[in-house]
Amino acid sequence: MVLFDIGFINIRFLDILDILIVAYFLYLIYKLLKGTIAFNIIIGVLVFSVIWWLVNVLKMQLLIFLLGKFVAFGVIILIIIFQPEVRRFFLYLGNSTLKGRFKFLNKLFFQNFNNQNVDLKVVKEIHTALINLSKEKIGALIVFTDFNDSIVSEKNGIVLDAKISHELIESIFKKDSPLHDGAMIIIGNRIYSVGTILPVSPSTDISSKYGTRHRAGIGITEIGNSSVLIVSEETGKIAFSNGGQLETNLSKEQVYERILTQFK
Repeated sequence: MVLFDIGFINIRFLDILDILIVAYFLYLIYKLLKGTIAFNIIIGVLVFSVIWWLVNVLKMQLLIFLLGKFVAFGVIILIIIFQPEVRRFFLYLGNSTLKGRFKFLNKLFFQNFNNQNVDLKVVKEIHTALINLSKEKIGALIVFTDFNDSIVSEKNGIVLDAKISHELIESIFKKDSPLHDGAMIIIGNRIYSVGTILPVSPSTDISSKYGTRHRAGIGITEIGNSSVLIVSEETGKIAFSNGGQLETNLSKEQVYERILTQFK
């Protein structure tokens, strides 16, 4: 079906759809690579592509021969260089699709049911723990996720499958506890595991004032279907990360709201 007919140019609906799909994938790639070294490599690849095009237009045979040899192995080289980013891209794409699908179904069929079954006692227990840890300036990293998340399938850390209580959460993150290193994973109304090692975000856009704990909190939300609450060991301030973004210096009320959102 032709939407526009301008002289020799016919623009079909499929052409517009094609452009939109390509633009969306380019946006996803930009979002994943922004602030990383890989982004600079992509710029280099684009510059090389322009040079390769000019060389072919000008028919510079020697350069065509030399650059052609590089192009022959370029795809393999790029796959090796971008292996982590390729993995992150497909994880992000899969998680985003599933997340959107489940959110739609949840709103369509289960919204009222879920709102009536939020366990406020669990929300209050987690909130109390975070506020107490904040007051004592004890670092903490709590991940809210589900069994579909890649961090769960990797099975690093110690599986507890324990009932949530503020006493247990606080005792786990205290420095004299053998389980205080790493993150706590909460799935549903249970503490699934502790001591979990999270992937650190490679983004260079994150301020240097944030250490490994905050970078790990951001990192898991970049590639997984997760949300994270972080207590700073240096300042005691509480931050929240979701979708690779970081909210800092949350008030008590904001912390409670972020926790409550995870159970809706």
